[in-house]
Amino acid sequence: MNTAGTIDRPLTHDPTKQAPMKPSTPEPAGSATEDFTTHGANESRQNRTREMQLIPEALARAHMHDRLHEAERERRAARLVSARRMQRRAERASRRARRALAMAVMQ
Repeated sequence: MNTAGTIDRPLTHDPTKQAPMKPSTPEPAGSATEDFTTHGANESRQNRTREMQLIPEALARAHMHDRLHEAERERRAARLVSARRMQRRAERASRRARRALAMAVMQ
């Protein structure tokens, strides 16, 4: 069975075995466009560089970097809240001590 492929279901996914892209209507003389060659496109499709293969790893590393900075900011905020709470507690204790001293002096 020798049927031609369609755009959605090509016979092959290998660009070198696909038919070259040609316009369905002939171009007028003096047209600015040249014949399309797939040589560069084939190389770019088939050549998966190491950089492209490492993109998910780089994204994961950037995501972890962001998460670590976010966690550090949250820890700093929690320490600040705790420090303010302890400062208020110390100030209340100081006021109670002054009041107790004043009461002791007055009697």
